[in-house]
Amino acid sequence: MTSIDTLFGSVHLGYIVIETDKFTDWHRFGRDAIGMHVDRLSNQAMRFRLDDHQCRFLLQRGPAEDVTALGWQIDDHESFDRVVARVRNRGVPVTDGTDEETALRGVERLLRFPGPKGIAQEIFTRPRHTTEPLVMSTAGFVTGAAGLGHVAITSTRPHQLRGYYDTVFDARLSDYIDETINGARLKIRFLRVNERHHSIAVLAVATSRETKGADLDKLDNLY
Repeated sequence: MTSIDTLFGSVHLGYIVIETDKFTDWHRFGRDAIGMHVDRLSNQAMRFRLDDHQCRFLLQRGPAEDVTALGWQIDDHESFDRVVARVRNRGVPVTDGTDEETALRGVERLLRFPGPKGIAQEIFTRPRHTTEPLVMSTAGFVTGAAGLGHVAITSTRPHQLRGYYDTVFDARLSDYIDETINGARLKIRFLRVNERHHSIAVLAVATSRETKGADLDKLDNLY
C-alpha cells in the first residue's frame, strides 16, 4: 500500500453512542464525576460535550446498557468513499443515517455498517459545532484534530479485531503490553489511526460470555 492509498491520518474518533435506561445515573456520572457538559434533549436522548462539537457522547434510551456505536470522522469525501468501497466490496451492508440520527449526533453525511462485538461503526464527514458555552466542573480534556480520545475493547479474537480496523481504517500498531500479573496474562494492543498514540485498545481475554457470534462472523467478511 502506498502512502497515497492509506487512510491513516484521515480518521478520528468523533463520538460514542450508548444505549441505557439509567439516565439519572449517567447524568450524575457524566456531569458531577467526570465534569462534562450535559444537554438533556428529551426523555429519550442526552448528550455530553467536551468542546465545541455538538456531541461527543450520545445516550439513547434502551435496554443494552452498553456502547452500541462508534462514530468516526473522515477528513474528506474521497477518503469517506474509500471506506465505504472497502466495506461494500466485502459484502458488508452499509446504510444511510436518518435525518434524526444525523441531528442527534451533530454530524453531516452519516453512514453505518456492522462492526465487531455488535458495535456499529458510523462514519461522517463533518461535525456540527456550537457556540453555546460549556458548563463544566473540570478542564483539561484534549480533543482537537486527534479526535475524542480512545476506546478499549475486550475480545477472545484480538487478532481479528486488529485486522478489522487495519482493513477498514489502515490502523497501525503503536504500542503493546504483554505481562503476567498474579498469574493472569495481560495482552493489550494499542492501535492508532492518526497522530494520537491510540484510538483503539484491544484487550485479549481468554474466555468471554459473548453471544453476538453473528456480528463477529461479519468481521470475517472484512479480510
